[in-house]
Amino acid sequence: MRPALDGHAGIPQETRLLFRGLRTLDGIDAEGLIQSSGHVLGKGLPTGSTAGTSTTLPIDQQLNRLSKTVISLQQSVGSPFLAAYFMLLKHIVGGDQQLTKFDATHFQDFIWRALFARTLPYDDFATVTHANFRIAQVPWTAMHRAALITKMLGYPVYPRLNTADFDVMIAETPYPARVSGNTTLVVRYHDAIPILMPHTISDKRYHQASHYHALRCNVSSGAHFACVSDATRRDLISIFPQAEARAVTIHNMVSHHYFAEESNADRVPEIIRNRLNVSSEIRKVAHQAKNIDELGREGTVDYLLMVSTIEPRKNHQTLLSAWELLKTERFPNLKLVIVGMLGWHHESIIKKFQPWLERGQLFMLEDVPAAELRVLYRHARATVCPSFGEGFDFSGVEAMRCGGAVAASDIGVHREIYDDAAEFFSPYSVTAAADAIAHVIATDSVRRQDLVTRGATVAARYAPEKILPVWQQYLMTLNTQKAHVD
Repeated sequence: MRPALDGHAGIPQETRLLFRGLRTLDGIDAEGLIQSSGHVLGKGLPTGSTAGTSTTLPIDQQLNRLSKTVISLQQSVGSPFLAAYFMLLKHIVGGDQQLTKFDATHFQDFIWRALFARTLPYDDFATVTHANFRIAQVPWTAMHRAALITKMLGYPVYPRLNTADFDVMIAETPYPARVSGNTTLVVRYHDAIPILMPHTISDKRYHQASHYHALRCNVSSGAHFACVSDATRRDLISIFPQAEARAVTIHNMVSHHYFAEESNADRVPEIIRNRLNVSSEIRKVAHQAKNIDELGREGTVDYLLMVSTIEPRKNHQTLLSAWELLKTERFPNLKLVIVGMLGWHHESIIKKFQPWLERGQLFMLEDVPAAELRVLYRHARATVCPSFGEGFDFSGVEAMRCGGAVAASDIGVHREIYDDAAEFFSPYSVTAAADAIAHVIATDSVRRQDLVTRGATVAARYAPEKILPVWQQYLMTLNTQKAHVD
């Protein structure tokens, strides 16, 4: 569950959706593993050899311990460096990292708001908060860094987790540990970008090395891989051909928050006003609220939409240049709406936005709830997905589910996921991007409605009711295979 603590969209969103989905499947009892990226967590409750074993601690001491565990997610109870040191010592003497129990009965508010509320509707509250959870005390990054340090001494050392209570452990990224012999590790593999596009990531040396070596350990230890797209699976196999027989494709599922509904385009100006990004970093370069009062006074807003973290790989600058071209030559009233949190190396992108932010022609939004995103997706002239590289790309599918039209960069994963329901363009050509977008949004063009119709069919492939049976069959097959081996 670690990614669910760290963000809204992308892998954090998929983590929440998958856990909620697995909790609804017959024959599968899903528990969540709570682990911090950088904090040493407090001890949960002791467990026996089976999940749910009760403890002999008095109830007040149990709750005190769990309360301290909650606090430790914000205030580490120890040094990550020392935690990694003792983890390595335990490994050397043959010990395992024990997973303790987190009983959520009295801490449902924490579980819901810390892990799930940013993606799931309240209808899912009981489904996820009534689950069982385990605690991994050692930080995820400490596991990675311990392996990278020991690699310099000759061999990367990854700790052993005691997962003997579980048939399968699903990790949302290459996982920096080994699991018990009776447990099948399934790596939910999102993309090979840290290896194949290392120039686009943050903290390049660390992220490239931690991804590669953890992935290599997972492959060599017999892990299975559930890739989010065929494109991602091909990338994985190109790096580790020996993993081919253990790698399958199970596409991401789109959130059940996104669906086509009738809505009034007059709501768009209000949503933009209410969700403006007013962080200090944006205020340093622009006062984007300066001309906001003029928005929508002459009717509905005419706009392009992009929903993505603001970082170089997402290719905001090509979209910006294409939009400027369209605005100058053909669509003078066309606005640009950007929804997303600030990612790494966003500073140069924001500076390019500055003149348009000041003039009230470009708007940066944050923390937009799904109900309002449905409105933005539906009434945008087009949702544009211009990335240089992706593992799946939720935003195009979400737009299609909401009745919107999509223009996307011509990369393998977009061709696979969006199929014939998007207008494609080279991510390296401003002119090609402008032409493709114009083809969709031109007043006399029938292309937009064609894309909306096709998009409804394509996006339905990623609905939970389509993807969850695939997961159920996959997990049952893994258990059957393991039983035959045993």
